[in-house]
Amino acid sequence: MGRFGIVSGDYMTTKIEMNRPIVEMDGDEMTRVLWSSVKEKLLSPYVELKTEYFDLHVSNRDKTNDQVTFDAANAVKKWGVGVKCATITPNTERVKEYNLKKEWPSPNGTIRKMLDGTVFRAPIMVKSVLPAVRYWKKPIIVARHAFGDIYDAIGIRFLEPGSAEITYRDSSGHEEKVKYPDFKGSGVLIGIYNIDKSIEGFAEAAFKYAMMKKVDLWFAAKDTISKIYDADFKEIFRRIFESKYKDEFAKLGINYNYYLIDDAISRVVRSEGGFVWACKNYDGDVFSDMVSTAFGSLALMTSELFSPEGHYLSEAAHGTVQRHYYKYLKGEKVSTNPTALIFAWTRGLKRRGEIDGLKDLVDFSEKLESAVIQTIENDKIMTQDIAKLTEPPVTQFVYSEEFIDAVKRNLERSLAN
Repeated sequence: MGRFGIVSGDYMTTKIEMNRPIVEMDGDEMTRVLWSSVKEKLLSPYVELKTEYFDLHVSNRDKTNDQVTFDAANAVKKWGVGVKCATITPNTERVKEYNLKKEWPSPNGTIRKMLDGTVFRAPIMVKSVLPAVRYWKKPIIVARHAFGDIYDAIGIRFLEPGSAEITYRDSSGHEEKVKYPDFKGSGVLIGIYNIDKSIEGFAEAAFKYAMMKKVDLWFAAKDTISKIYDADFKEIFRRIFESKYKDEFAKLGINYNYYLIDDAISRVVRSEGGFVWACKNYDGDVFSDMVSTAFGSLALMTSELFSPEGHYLSEAAHGTVQRHYYKYLKGEKVSTNPTALIFAWTRGLKRRGEIDGLKDLVDFSEKLESAVIQTIENDKIMTQDIAKLTEPPVTQFVYSEEFIDAVKRNLERSLAN
């Protein structure tokens, strides 16, 4: 029977042990509620969970002046593996709602900048959920650069006509200046940057991931307009491919292609999928949402960050499901899909198992993922968002806790075998 057996419909006392912890980052609103439920019902009964816990609830980030976010990212650097729940990036309304000191920056942006990695987002394929784009037959994996761009931009709001310039001063004191066009009235300006080393890490990660999956790699930008910023990305990708990966790609029978971003979008829609699409930070943010929605839902999407130093973070790609949380606070049952939250945990535990040589932990993670898919595909048990998308249509749906309970039953049957 292996490490597991079923006793009176429940689990045996033997649990999978972990040598080292993973970093756990708790989140906000409805996803926080489900995060706890997933741990309680699908993880803790079977795994002797070791985590270093950080509470990234927006109120705690406010209380610690956001230091908890930096501490969490540093912990991932220490332990190598982290899992993250969805979190709030406060705007003006959220500042009032939670009585915050200010509009704190995106915790995702802070963590990704510190880890300087590439985020790979891929759809969780369910046979009964057909892509909205009828040509798509295979997954499209969006590789999002997780550094710089507008997420670390500096902006100014000006009220009068005037002028502005960007000054770069190197370590020896030499200066270069670039002037904006004169402003004839009030408006806004922004300055963004990136670092060659980070772009090189992004390119390396994208090429290696495409080779691992044995699929083509696309990179898309707008070098015809952004003749310095985007052109730098294009040239770094070209140089690294030509010097390190061209022959390896040829041996695997896969291709690397650079496209202008507008051309790439039209090609994506006409394609059958089955490739990695590498995007700059903001582009990846937008297009991963587009791809996930077209494949079904953000709740059916994995999100995994790989850094050049080997750090790893899995997370839920979707938001905190604010509307459902307000219903939950009123005592109403909600049908929020916890699939992406479950997969955030399974991918994190699997990575921990791979690094530490814990085959049981890897096997458990794969069995839990299979149990989720089986619940939706075979048992036709699903939350409201998926029931609306499935073909043939499903008229009945379950609430979140009922879905988790159904996954647990399938998991225990799998473990018993």
